[in-house]
Amino acid sequence: MSTHAPQAAQAVTLPTTLDEAVAALTAMPAAVPVAGGTDLMAAVNSGQLRPAALVGLGRISEIRGWQYLDGHALLGAGLTHARMGRPDFAALIPALAASARAAGPPHIRNAGTLGGNIASAAPTGDALPVLAALEATLVVAGPDGGRREVPVSHLLAGMDLLRPGELIGYVRVPLLHAPQVFLKATGRTGPGRAVASVALVLDPARRGVRCAVGAIAPMPLRPLEAEQWVAQLIDWDNNRAIVPEALTAFGEYVAAACIPDAAPEEDGTVPPLPPAVLHLRRTVAALARRALGRALS
Repeated sequence: MSTHAPQAAQAVTLPTTLDEAVAALTAMPAAVPVAGGTDLMAAVNSGQLRPAALVGLGRISEIRGWQYLDGHALLGAGLTHARMGRPDFAALIPALAASARAAGPPHIRNAGTLGGNIASAAPTGDALPVLAALEATLVVAGPDGGRREVPVSHLLAGMDLLRPGELIGYVRVPLLHAPQVFLKATGRTGPGRAVASVALVLDPARRGVRCAVGAIAPMPLRPLEAEQWVAQLIDWDNNRAIVPEALTAFGEYVAAACIPDAAPEEDGTVPPLPPAVLHLRRTVAALARRALGRALS
């Protein structure tokens, strides 16, 4: 997995249950959990990380599937992108399946996991804006069989971090049974890291729209005012109709909320944004406009 030999880990533990993995991490505070290893090995190979011990999660079968629970899907943190990209999962949570299929080349999708995408919290993580838009909740496993739930947005924002010995076990996602879309722009043709991404879901029961923008900030951004504004323009009783002009306005509203104008100078003038930032804003506007159009079509 590397073209040079990194320092070998002192210990490797391969638990078969989530509680065994937590116990191993509790007994070895310096240990690093590893599932797919797509981010971990990149850090090791670049010399940024030299783990003293590893706790492998690949043998924990309980976190590699999903189940239905009270109108939610309880997704195991060990689900790979390849597994989430399959048609049966796409019928369950279409936007998350779309983000999984866009996560990179086959060897990354086959190894990378949902839990790893969340725990690494890389701004370009494709699953993150989808989970933010779905308002997903993490089920965190702790010592002595403890379990607690944390909104995924709280973890990504650093409001509620994982404690020593804790692991992300599951992701609880509400099943909306409504259109949802994930789109992303990359710097090149084909699979690649997102320059910007947008996840959008409709919530007909609440007559709401939820949108999250990824890759342009350390965590996904929710343009709440834009969501509320456009939800009022949708004719929820008439095939969710909306005037075409509202789509363009929504895209611009989202982009301006996520990439605001520069602060005014002392004389009150507003300096122009750099060309690269203006291009990124236009990209976000286009993604948001297309995402809403596809969800309503």
